[in-house]
Amino acid sequence: MHLSIIIPLFNEEESLPELSEWIVRVVTANQYSYEVIMIDDGSTDNSWQVIEQISANNANFKGIKFQRNYGKSAALNEGFKAAKGDVVITMDADMQDSPDEIPELRRMILEEGFDIVSGWKQKRYDPITKTIPTKLFNAATRWSSGINNLHDFNCGLKAYKLKVVKSIEVYGEMHRYIPVIAKWAGFRKIGEKIVEHRARKYGITKFGWERFINGFLDLATISFVSKFGKRPMHFFGLYGTLCFLIGFLMSVYLIISKFVTTDFGLTNRPAFYIALTVMIIGMQLFLAGFIAELVGRNAPERNSYLIEKKLGI
Repeated sequence: MHLSIIIPLFNEEESLPELSEWIVRVVTANQYSYEVIMIDDGSTDNSWQVIEQISANNANFKGIKFQRNYGKSAALNEGFKAAKGDVVITMDADMQDSPDEIPELRRMILEEGFDIVSGWKQKRYDPITKTIPTKLFNAATRWSSGINNLHDFNCGLKAYKLKVVKSIEVYGEMHRYIPVIAKWAGFRKIGEKIVEHRARKYGITKFGWERFINGFLDLATISFVSKFGKRPMHFFGLYGTLCFLIGFLMSVYLIISKFVTTDFGLTNRPAFYIALTVMIIGMQLFLAGFIAELVGRNAPERNSYLIEKKLGI
């Protein structure tokens, strides 16, 4: 199969018929064999009924319906599991991503050998309250990940080799960092393409200010996990040991000073308490690393979701 197109969605009943027709025009013009997997992330409108109607008219359109809302990462992860095409395209359902970009994204994967090609919405139709935090978020991600050639990590329009989506796990709200996760998994040829950003035609945005706060928290998480996910003791143990040694040496110095000066006095007592506190913190960090090692070795599957219905999968 030439192409798998994965579309996570939440309350997008108005845009789905037009989007599906546009996708069909593009893939038909390019003579692609294809599948479109729409993942309904617990919509409360008639999105699933629309997906059923589209699938009844075209068997290449498939669907997964979550029993409740789990978030975009969960939807993408399930879509990745189901995908079969040689090239996998992800795009949003709100009509702000253009299906006309698909042929060039696919060409860059197959002919230029990229593992991932990420879209860059260079000209955006978003309010300044969204664009400025987005630029800050992208700058921080470039700095921490070392992927310096991407301008828009969170662009929903991306292309992947099939083996990339089968090798990574997306959970929580980590969809913003798929290029970082892929690089961590060993896929280092990551490209970028300037893509059209269209003004929203139907409905309203489903995201608020909290996504930017969550984004930076997730960045800290993915940075830690990518370096120490398989060896948390190397992080907690190192800093725990350093804290303990600093506190221990301070305590030894203060005890020796007491016997030398024969006066512990009020001056040294706060320092002694600080030394004990640093030692305790060190021991707690060390224990945290040990517990993290045990949890990491016995963690159950993270991605487990209640799926109410499936179409064609």
